[in-house]
Amino acid sequence: MSIIMEKTAIDDEAPADGPFAQFARWMAEAEASEPNDPNGMALATVGADGWPSVRMVLLKGWDAQGFVFYTNLESRKGSQLAECQRAALLFHWKSLRRQIRIEGPVEPVSEAEADAYFASRPRDSQIGAWASRQSRPLAGRFELEAEVARFGLKFGVSRVPRPPHWSGFRVVPRRMEFWRDRPFRLHDRLVFTRETVDGAWATEKQFP
Repeated sequence: MSIIMEKTAIDDEAPADGPFAQFARWMAEAEASEPNDPNGMALATVGADGWPSVRMVLLKGWDAQGFVFYTNLESRKGSQLAECQRAALLFHWKSLRRQIRIEGPVEPVSEAEADAYFASRPRDSQIGAWASRQSRPLAGRFELEAEVARFGLKFGVSRVPRPPHWSGFRVVPRRMEFWRDRPFRLHDRLVFTRETVDGAWATEKQFP
């Protein structure tokens, strides 16, 4: 009984302040404890064929409007998001034994947002965005390296512009679930849901 009734991290943090405040707390703790990429998240998409696909990407910005990542628009995930503008995210922090699940519609970031983030990237990453025909067949490593060299020569020491096929997406959350590991698989689950983007959040505890 003591295992079930014991206070947890989720219980101690009043859910009344909403899911974004809860996310901020957990992300801050992850940044302090995770050895690599605390902003790494699994992104699940589905295309017109109905088959789901999941891969790891990096969270590059977030606020009350949603969670932002960047990619090649002609990649598999870019094509799937063009076909079905819905996605799910999963943050899993092993050192903290916590995870956050986020689901919602997806919208493109503005041109200004994409330009600003692209300009902040290391130059080699900017060149790589031009050189990589993401998700398409590659004859061998030499082909990729040749493309990197070609675009490196093309731009020389000048500013590297953002490729037209490279931008970002924002997942606008409709559902956010906070999960914390507990002994004997009696985990904590706190779910926030809202019916509209501007609507109030409803909270619900769920059985593990």
